[in-house]
Amino acid sequence: MAENKGKYYLTTAIAYTSGKPHIGNVYEIVLADAIARFKRLEGYDVWFQTGTDEHGQKNELKAAAAGVSPKEYVDKIAGIIKGQFDLMNVSYDYFIRTTDEYHEKEIQKVFKKLYDQGDIYKSSYEGLYCTDCESFFTESQLVDGKCPDCGREVHPAQEEAYFFKMSKYAQRLIDHINSHPEFIQPVSRKNEMMNNFLLPGLQDLCVSRTSFTWGIPVDFDPKHVVYVWLDALTNYITGIGYHCGGESEEKFHKLWPADLHLIGKDIIRFHTLYWPIFLMALDLPLPKQVFGHPWLLMNGGKMSKSKGNTIYADDLVDVFGVDPIRYFVLHEMPYDNDGNLTWELVCERNNSDLANVLGNLVNRTISMSNKYFGGVVTDAGATEPVDDDLKGFVSACRDKAAAKMESLRAADAITEIMSLFKRCNKYIDETMPWALAKDEAKLPRLQTVLYNLVDCICVGASLLQPFLPGTCENIFRQLNAQPRVWADLDKTGLYPSGNKVTDKPEILFARLDENEVLEKAEEKRLANMPVPEIEVEPQLTEQVDFDTFCKSDFRAVKVKACEAVKKSDKLLRFTLDDGTGTDRQILSGIHKWYEPETLIGKTLIAIVNLPPRKMMGLESCGMLISAVHKEKGEEALNLLMVDDSIPAGAKLC
Repeated sequence: MAENKGKYYLTTAIAYTSGKPHIGNVYEIVLADAIARFKRLEGYDVWFQTGTDEHGQKNELKAAAAGVSPKEYVDKIAGIIKGQFDLMNVSYDYFIRTTDEYHEKEIQKVFKKLYDQGDIYKSSYEGLYCTDCESFFTESQLVDGKCPDCGREVHPAQEEAYFFKMSKYAQRLIDHINSHPEFIQPVSRKNEMMNNFLLPGLQDLCVSRTSFTWGIPVDFDPKHVVYVWLDALTNYITGIGYHCGGESEEKFHKLWPADLHLIGKDIIRFHTLYWPIFLMALDLPLPKQVFGHPWLLMNGGKMSKSKGNTIYADDLVDVFGVDPIRYFVLHEMPYDNDGNLTWELVCERNNSDLANVLGNLVNRTISMSNKYFGGVVTDAGATEPVDDDLKGFVSACRDKAAAKMESLRAADAITEIMSLFKRCNKYIDETMPWALAKDEAKLPRLQTVLYNLVDCICVGASLLQPFLPGTCENIFRQLNAQPRVWADLDKTGLYPSGNKVTDKPEILFARLDENEVLEKAEEKRLANMPVPEIEVEPQLTEQVDFDTFCKSDFRAVKVKACEAVKKSDKLLRFTLDDGTGTDRQILSGIHKWYEPETLIGKTLIAIVNLPPRKMMGLESCGMLISAVHKEKGEEALNLLMVDDSIPAGAKLC
């Protein structure tokens, strides 16, 4: 039985229920799961909590747009989020929702306590508000006039609100950070919080809203609802049985303070400034560490539905499987800098690391055991110096991986474990089992070689299990073995001699064709493209007679040349073949939507019997026909282009 090293309480940011989380969001929960599983392997009593953040104006607006109540809307999205987590084989112990009744009641008590002790006061607020981030900003905090956190538009807002006196606790927090250098990690995040927020002076924080109703009511002032950050952050204590103003549950006393808050770097401010100060006001100890992990980018850019580069965990799993995606996001994410995901990179890692290194090692070890000894694995004691080198390498792997995980460097820990499997592959090349099999006198040596391989694979699979649990379960089943406990992971020779491996070895990871993967990727991309919010102009009700319509002469025209008009941001100058043998010049204000060089050679439609008109000193003889509409409030325009086989001058009728 594993040694009990005490409790370990791990939390993540709780996912906001505004929509389906993309793989960059799901990365966090997979990283947390790997940490939780590794801590369990080491012998800790782990409590791993995650969940959903469900109140706020953004969800109220989305629910209204969907024609459902806010609760119906968040119920649906919370189910989708939980489904994405479960798909990735995440072993959380508790999934909290901020709409849980017990949580809402505790938040009301917390708000009242902070108000009664003078930490919260009523005033009014006027500032710039980002609906997506549920945050107010001053003009100086904006970046290019937009939200500094998400880059979206902000709008002026003014309302009565309750405020928390952040400045009352600011120096105490500064002192804590200075005396606990491990509190905020990586160090770059700590420096950012100190230099950009704490040292310049914290502003009091708005902690209630009146401009919407989807939130926890302030029970002594019901027109106010508790602002989302005070509501959401407190889940870390309500979810383990904290009772404000009463006796908290045994679980809370056992687990708090949290050992690790794992969050994205974009919300580090809320978890390292606001949350610790709330805890100070509640006279509760602060979490031991807050780690702000970097972002997972897609093709080098932040994932965004509007950019069309959003990718979801279930799409990736559909192509690669669960563990290859777990492996990629854990192995490819740097400790501090942003990581990058592409379909090509995932395919390459699947084929090189997983199929070639790990899958091939397990498969050929089992296959050779079956081929030469009917699957029976025996330690015949025919050792050579190369065996000691292998065993020494394998025995040292546990502590190397543990040191990396202790500093939350999961990618480096996986690299250490994968080096174990690479060393096993090298051992096969060194011992050449196929050559030993040709000499009956060397069969004891062959038995020993295969035994060492199976034994060392068991050590590696035990260490790899927190990262690739499904794969390692499969390995143990095929080797007819059990995962090793922590105390045995620096030892070799523990595989039961005489055990029999499966006689039907399975391929752990299939090699994938990159072109086929990219075809599937394009299918997924198109399926995930957002449906444009299109508005079209209402149709005219005034009727025209047929003879009037026939007076308009619509012709096919070929673009011979096109250039921007000097001193104009809008106009393009077209030289057109209209079938008459004389070039026609038309000016059109479409430069916002088209670059001139992209239109040369196209066949367009123009009305050619309009009277000439002067534009920027140039004569325009006709008008090109376009389709116009609004997309997400922005005007969109598409020139009417026809088949190039239609000759210049062909009349539309």
